[in-house]
Amino acid sequence: MEALDLTVRAARAADAAEVGRVYIDSWHDTYPGVLSKTLLCAMTPTGQAARWRAAILHNEMVLVAEHAEHGIIGMASAGPTRDRDIGFDSEVYTLYVDPSFYGRGAGRQLLNGAFAQLRKRGFRACVIWAHARNNARFFYEAMGGRLVAERTAKMMGDAVPEVAFGWKTLTLAERSMAR
Repeated sequence: MEALDLTVRAARAADAAEVGRVYIDSWHDTYPGVLSKTLLCAMTPTGQAARWRAAILHNEMVLVAEHAEHGIIGMASAGPTRDRDIGFDSEVYTLYVDPSFYGRGAGRQLLNGAFAQLRKRGFRACVIWAHARNNARFFYEAMGGRLVAERTAKMMGDAVPEVAFGWKTLTLAERSMAR
């Protein structure tokens, strides 16, 4: 598939509903049979729009990947790590792409944009936590992330196995020529 020509930029409050849509669509595409239906159904467009509007208005680092024709097709959020015990000073909290645009470079561009913003803010190394059964783990490995930790988190009372991928420098692996 052809890579998309995207702009990665800081999200604005007016983007919150679209950021929430991408977030929900990605979860509904990725997690059926992995997370409970109750948890997935609890995510509402109104609730997610409010969540992301608040994050944006509180100057949290939220980025969007925007296409001239299709609008916002991806989102990411990042900041200081929530788990300093594993040796990384920053964390990408979320990175989601509209399922209609998987495999077209949006994830790479968002991760690159998040790393650039983290570098500007003085961070040096980054971790991303993912559900252990999320296929994004293969994307993170392809981007140069190394498996650095495992844990079990709780989501709405459910035990959720997670794995962490880390980058000791805020740079992505070079794109593989083998495809």
